[in-house]
Amino acid sequence: MDLATVIGVALGAVMILFGIISAGASLMTFVDIPSVVITLGGSISSTLTSFKVNDVVTGLKCFGVAMKEPSGVDPTDVIKQILEMANLARKEGLLALEESGRNLEDEFLRKGIMLVVDGTEADLVRAILETDMDATEARHKKYKAFWDKWGEMGPAWGMIGTLVGLVNMLKNLSDPSTIGPSMAVALLTTLYGSMIANWITGPIAAKLELDNTLEMAYRTVGIEGLLSIQAGENPRVIEEKLKCFLAPNARDGVGEGGGGE
Repeated sequence: MDLATVIGVALGAVMILFGIISAGASLMTFVDIPSVVITLGGSISSTLTSFKVNDVVTGLKCFGVAMKEPSGVDPTDVIKQILEMANLARKEGLLALEESGRNLEDEFLRKGIMLVVDGTEADLVRAILETDMDATEARHKKYKAFWDKWGEMGPAWGMIGTLVGLVNMLKNLSDPSTIGPSMAVALLTTLYGSMIANWITGPIAAKLELDNTLEMAYRTVGIEGLLSIQAGENPRVIEEKLKCFLAPNARDGVGEGGGGE
């Protein structure tokens, strides 16, 4: 689990509850079924209209993805793998990478190393892998767009609920007892809409964007490393080249100067 995301969502709930309880109000005062139906149901309906069913299902599943620590996206790990393969290729030739390439868990790296072993031209290897990256990023953006749209629709439907509450209030001004409940519905829908956008959907979209950025950085390092191996560059040179993708404080210990002869 990604502790930052989990703690952030939980802390948001705690802050909301604290704000209600510290003011001496009852939690039930902030629960209104019509407001929930208008805001939550309305925002979901608009989001459903904007996407295909499969995209909606996958987008909802991305909530679980956002709650997990992204795996297989650490550039440090791919640099270490690249350096191991670079040293092997330098000692035994590119064909020696076939067996180790088949054992790679990362499908992207496995595809790249097999293209290199098969003697595919460098420009074509880069084109194939970058096309794979572009397609992956496009899928990620589509699922992030689902959460962005939902976050956009939450406050919009909150405003619709507010207008409904105000209309009901204005229609019954002759009865003062209805003004309070109608105004409460009007304000609660705005509150629910803001919570949808700022507590859930906005942060989830931001986390998905971060995960995508990390994965693209990981794959970029992989492409540069594989092409360097194919070009026959010295492992020490490859190490220094790939370390440029890391923050200065993350470079120590990577490769440890384990270059070639």
